[in-house]
Amino acid sequence: MSAQGDCEFLVQRARELVQQDLWAAKAWLITARSLYPADFNIQYEMYTIERNAERTATAGRLLYDMFVNFPDQPVVWREISIITSALRNDSQDKQTQFLRSLFETLPGRVQCEMLLKVTEQCFNTLERSEMLLLLLRRFPETVVQHGVGLGEALLEAETIEEQESPVNCFRKLFVCDVLPLIINNHDVRLPANLLYKYLNKAAEFYINYVTRSTQIESQHQGAQESSDLMSPSKRSSQKYIIEGLTEKSSQIVDPWERLFKILNVVGMRCEWQMDKGRRSYGDILHRMKDLCRYMTNFDNEAHAKYKNQVVYSTMLVFFKNAFQYVNSIQPSLFQGPNAPSQVPLVLLEDVSNVYGDVEIDRNKHIHKKRKLAEGREKTMSSDDEDCSAKGRNRHIVVNKAELANSIEVLESFKLARESWELLYSLEFLDKEFTRICLAWKTDTWLWLRIFLTDMIIYQGQYKKAIASLHHLAALQGSLPQPQITGQGTLEHQRALIQLATCHFALGEYRMTCEKVLDLMCYMVLPIQDGGKSQEEPSKIKPKFRKGSDLKLLPCTSKAIMPYCLHLMLACFKLRAFTDSRDDMALGHVIVLLQQEWPRGENLFLKAVNKICQQGNFQYENFFNYVTNIDMLEEFAYLRTQEGGKIHLELLPNQGMLIKPSSPPMGLLQQEFLPVLQPSIQTADRHHTVTRGITKGVKEDFRLAMERQVSRCGENLMVVLHRFCINEKILLLQTLA
Repeated sequence: MSAQGDCEFLVQRARELVQQDLWAAKAWLITARSLYPADFNIQYEMYTIERNAERTATAGRLLYDMFVNFPDQPVVWREISIITSALRNDSQDKQTQFLRSLFETLPGRVQCEMLLKVTEQCFNTLERSEMLLLLLRRFPETVVQHGVGLGEALLEAETIEEQESPVNCFRKLFVCDVLPLIINNHDVRLPANLLYKYLNKAAEFYINYVTRSTQIESQHQGAQESSDLMSPSKRSSQKYIIEGLTEKSSQIVDPWERLFKILNVVGMRCEWQMDKGRRSYGDILHRMKDLCRYMTNFDNEAHAKYKNQVVYSTMLVFFKNAFQYVNSIQPSLFQGPNAPSQVPLVLLEDVSNVYGDVEIDRNKHIHKKRKLAEGREKTMSSDDEDCSAKGRNRHIVVNKAELANSIEVLESFKLARESWELLYSLEFLDKEFTRICLAWKTDTWLWLRIFLTDMIIYQGQYKKAIASLHHLAALQGSLPQPQITGQGTLEHQRALIQLATCHFALGEYRMTCEKVLDLMCYMVLPIQDGGKSQEEPSKIKPKFRKGSDLKLLPCTSKAIMPYCLHLMLACFKLRAFTDSRDDMALGHVIVLLQQEWPRGENLFLKAVNKICQQGNFQYENFFNYVTNIDMLEEFAYLRTQEGGKIHLELLPNQGMLIKPSSPPMGLLQQEFLPVLQPSIQTADRHHTVTRGITKGVKEDFRLAMERQVSRCGENLMVVLHRFCINEKILLLQTLA
């Protein structure tokens, strides 16, 4: 029998005995190896028995022997490949854990050599990179030789594979896994320009990772039904998975923390002016402002170094705080609908002092009063004025019940604004920051455009803000259809109300009104009137904040509709109280003053005073929309001898009394229309309203006034909503 035949016989005999008598099988193989030490099959059979029996130490020694004595055997490399795959695997099953333990029994030199050889045999870039990364982590001394090469290979693969987003498997491995190994190893010599390149790549990746849109995320969940995507419970359990990576490998803990660590390490390696210890974002920004003051004193090399320090440090403070702000006021952009309780907020000009002008007038000098009456009042400085709000600190009102961490959010808004201003304060900073933004395509970032719009409104640059809002609308149109029900409508509503506030600040009152009236179609009724109940008008005027520049309002009908009515009132009162006569504008003002009654009482008395001076007043919509008992009483009194016998034309020409107009279908559901029944108190006041006009006046006016009293219990917001919807053309014509 030949030697080959003998070997095969011995191996076969051992295999037959494995199940019956393991020790006998081993004895046969030990004998075989003594006789034929150079035979691979005998060695491999011994290894197979030990591996199947899960004897880690023995299997490891045999694998080591095969690796040393039979390095060209494909079976050995297949086995090593299985083991190295287990090292990269997140699984915790018994077999995987055994293979990891088996690998650990090998000498370190052999482990290193094995990993290198397996890496050389990988043709898939991603797999090869993961193998090499395993080597670098286990043997830090190999980072000097292989680290930078691996990093460059990953960045090259990203380009070759034409990845659309910076958040891809190649960039993730480079930024999160390879880069920290390279920059934290001081034996790796890196030129400054390469460090800045790597910092740029890391910043782009982390910022895009943190701010990834829920719409983009949902595209990766193609297997899910669309109805599932809209389900909060299903959506909240979904994890963001980067294509090509496992779920575990796709999750990044504390991305901002990681990014600022990279910034610090790069800064130390590039010999920036660094502070010891932990610094807040405010401290970093303050330090950069100080550094900018001395930039002109540095030579070219130092100037270039500190320019990069200011640009990257300030830029990261900017993006971090801009994100914090947008994430707080519009969380659904990043979280999806799994946090339905968080209502988005919108930044608007504060017009809550719309009722207070009469009080203020009393304290003004006479020449100022005349100027106010003759000129066109502006709530805020427009773009054309030198005293733009850009240079001054404006106050932002926010209700803590609507934004629990309001102090932190407003601080983030402040830091982001100041960072932006610093980046554009010097030409060389502006140029470098603009170059980075163009490369990153930041003009396509919806969340950033939301921040920039709010910042421009804060600065009082309203024409720019209007252009920014149009840019925002174009961005929203280019995104995939939102998975979240109503999200697109919500974005449209935010844009409309911000457009209205900007047009108002510019003194463009017709455009203001147009946007407000468009917005009224989205209001969800009924809304309870925010003021005191009409049956018990308060004699004490409620305290309210005056002189506040801006406010963050919730994007709800309850908050936005009263704000819209304030804006309209502010537009019409300017026309109503000028020296020239405009009964239509004055009538609109009276209708709008019913909201939050009696806050507008002084302005109403001013309107009554103007009617008395005119001697007559015509407003045919009066009985359609005025349901305030105090106002009705005042107008009833104007018709009496004591009230001056003012000639009032308040009835529609067609003889329609006070039948409410029907709103367009779909805007106001039938169940929201109130039942027209007089309350006990309004019935008690019937005599007060009709006393003195029952005799000697037109019967239809008396009937209309009596009938109107019965409407005092109507939901005022429904009445005012109907006013805005039905009289849209008339309202806009008044401001033409």
